[in-house]
Amino acid sequence: MTLKEAIQDKNFNNIAIIIGPEGGFSETEIDLLTKHPNVKVVSLGNRILRTETAAIATLAMISYEIEL
Repeated sequence: MTLKEAIQDKNFNNIAIIIGPEGGFSETEIDLLTKHPNVKVVSLGNRILRTETAAIATLAMISYEIEL
C-alpha cells in the first residue's frame, strides 16, 4: 500500500509514523505492528532513504496529501 492510499479517506484524528532502520523491519516487528487494527503498512516507493531523510520526506508527503 502506498502512503497516498493509506491516508486517502482522511478519516483519522491522529497519525503515527514509524520509520524503520536502514536494514528494514524484521518479520517479527512487522507481525507485531500489523496486529493492531489501525496500523497500515505503507511504502514510500523504490527510493532508499536514510532514516533521518525518510522522516522528513514522509511528513512532507502527508502534509501535501491532506493539504495542511
